[in-house]
Amino acid sequence: MRRLADFLLALLLIAVTFPIWILVLLIVLVCSPGRPFFAHTRIGRGGKVFRLVKFRTMSSSKNGLMELTVSGDQRVTRIGRLLRRFKLDELPQLLDILTGSMTFVGPRPESPKYVALYTPAQREILDYLPGLTDPASLKYRFEEEILAGFSDPESGYLQTILPDKIKLSLEYQKNRRLFSDIKIIGATFAAIFRRRVGERRLRDE
Repeated sequence: MRRLADFLLALLLIAVTFPIWILVLLIVLVCSPGRPFFAHTRIGRGGKVFRLVKFRTMSSSKNGLMELTVSGDQRVTRIGRLLRRFKLDELPQLLDILTGSMTFVGPRPESPKYVALYTPAQREILDYLPGLTDPASLKYRFEEEILAGFSDPESGYLQTILPDKIKLSLEYQKNRRLFSDIKIIGATFAAIFRRRVGERRLRDE
């Protein structure tokens, strides 16, 4: 039932947001020469490898130099910063939901590089289908800014952020309900809107 709901909702959202897809695609092509999409290798449920698709937000020649993105990263294009701010770069992940590689609410999928470092207890997260958002995604919605505060962003991610994200995601998955999923989706949209409103207020001050 959940798989059918994911498929139908993803199909509906793709249809509704299709004009935005076209607009973003054209803007990326004009403002940042190269392919408009970028596929990341990620590990899904059961350790299965899949390709997570996003609108490209980085310079084509610099995409693969580092796994993490830190606030102020020079690889991110001007239009890419805007897409990331409003999560528009993640719209193509609806295609991953259509294919069954992802769901709407679930732990964010990690790269093979970091999954290889999981402890046996942490590998339990691979029992669940990865998603667009969950409580860990909400807590770390400003992850790029948090990473910028570490002298070594990758060490900070591996030693502090990633273990906490896995813990939060596992706790949620073990107690998730349909209503809690709806609340998470609503909170995700609200978080994006609050950031937009906050930025507008700062500009007006």
